[in-house]
Amino acid sequence: MSIAIERDTRIETPALAEACGRLEVRGVSKTFIVNSAPIAALNDVSLSVAPGEFVALLGPSGCGKSTLLRLIAGLDRDHKGSIVQDGEAVTGTSLARGIVFQEPRLFPWATVRQNIALGLKNAPISEAAKREAVAAHITLIGLDGFAEAYPHQLSGGMAQRAAIARGLVNRPRLLLLDEPFGALDALTRARLQTELQRIWAHEKISMILVTHDVDEAVFLGDRVIVLAPRPGRISRIFDVAAVRPRERSDDDLIRLRNAVLRTLEQDGAGDPPTSQSNRSGA
Repeated sequence: MSIAIERDTRIETPALAEACGRLEVRGVSKTFIVNSAPIAALNDVSLSVAPGEFVALLGPSGCGKSTLLRLIAGLDRDHKGSIVQDGEAVTGTSLARGIVFQEPRLFPWATVRQNIALGLKNAPISEAAKREAVAAHITLIGLDGFAEAYPHQLSGGMAQRAAIARGLVNRPRLLLLDEPFGALDALTRARLQTELQRIWAHEKISMILVTHDVDEAVFLGDRVIVLAPRPGRISRIFDVAAVRPRERSDDDLIRLRNAVLRTLEQDGAGDPPTSQSNRSGA
């Protein structure tokens, strides 16, 4: 399926988006003040994301994964170091970056179509182009027939699909995903991981996924960046060579998962989840 959108802007065709989305994070450190005492959340983090690359940020709770994602999104500007996307310093939020949170955060009084359309609220394109983009993304994420449904009428997986469509609809150059499947049951989570792989291949934009699930990281990422516990810092980077579309039973993925687990254990991360079996709720 092709998505033809009137262009005036940052809303780009897949071919154009493929050339964008480069991210450079250099020497980023972040400190919070808690009860008048400084707490280092990140320490001298440097990483790069190539155009069209899917990067998984992996680590235990409290290692600064979500903090780093918020800095990249421009939601928090109080940090040391530099964050640059496509040659421009990140100084705040931008249409060039979309974000999907762990909870769908859909407005209960708005339909699926209306919630997705909110992603285009500030887009400088015509109303007709906005309607076309919303309709195309409803099809892309598999919600045909539910455009006029309200959030309370959706399953957890369907609601998260709508949230992903809202993050994608303005065709950002970089999509940030903060544990988007963390609250879902095992079967729904696995299904949406496969769907996200398909959507990423179609959209051809850069994606950064924050997760503490090892299987999820190696199944989806081109690279897995492991963060050590507080203060968050890069412990090791793994390249994922398995061909796409991937199978969870692939021997290379299993060997890589085991290597990642050993790194987490050496970093003192304890025994992080390696599958979706301990999740509940849809």
